Amino acid sequence: MTGKQRKTLVNAIQITLILLAITVMLVPIFWIFLAAFKNHIDVFQLKLLFTPTLENFRLVFEPPYYLGRKLINSTIVAFVTVLMAIPAATMAAYAFSRFRMVGETAMLVTILATQFLPAVVIILPFFVMFREIGLLDTRFGLIIVNLAIVMPFAIWMIKGFIDGIPLDTEEAAMIDGSSRLQVIRNIVLPMAAPGLLTAGIFCFIISWNEFLFALILTNKDSVTLPIGLALFKAEEGDLWNLLSAAGIIIMLPMFILALAIRNYFVQGMTMGAVR
Repeated sequence: MTGKQRKTLVNAIQITLILLAITVMLVPIFWIFLAAFKNHIDVFQLKLLFTPTLENFRLVFEPPYYLGRKLINSTIVAFVTVLMAIPAATMAAYAFSRFRMVGETAMLVTILATQFLPAVVIILPFFVMFREIGLLDTRFGLIIVNLAIVMPFAIWMIKGFIDGIPLDTEEAAMIDGSSRLQVIRNIVLPMAAPGLLTAGIFCFIISWNEFLFALILTNKDSVTLPIGLALFKAEEGDLWNLLSAAGIIIMLPMFILALAIRNYFVQGMTMGAVR
């Protein structure tokens, strides 16, 4: 086999694997999209030609499902989590990046180690604590849990972005009379903005899709969208047409968000990868 033939074969294999991966990822989404517009009979058939209906999207917001309440809960919890996590994580990440502290490595390893703990291990302490202080089935309780989940991730991610900012720029500004806070506000934050946005997106997605803690710690008033999907059941089984419609509603904000900030997202990921 000549070098040209070998190169052609390698390219063909790469294209085949890429197409296979795309197919595996998109086929379930395509099925959900079709099922969302089918009635309860057509949803069990694989036919592509059917009479579409928007009835499913109306039904999910009506009793007994009340998806609108769960949408509000998920939106508030996810947004507040991001608004609290990113500023705190940014300050912590800046301290780890710019200052040498006793036990710095141990602290970083400890922060990273929290990501390896199974959720079922730490959910019981949260449940007992929230039961004692009255935070079960509250949005504030979910926000606290989500902060515990996303903060270690956000600190590590933002630290990588800040490490990529030249230290000489900050030192020059401080020589010119700027304080540390002025350097952070006028130099670090603008330069790290794409990275902060990227970390915020990941934190929002994690909070938006969080399932296990919301399942255990909520019951009625603060149920979120992922938990609400379990309500679409009837005597005959799962209501796949309503489940699909609700799934589209859950995915739509993420899709719109990705389209709106895709350029900043790519820039932030590239910035975090360069050292």
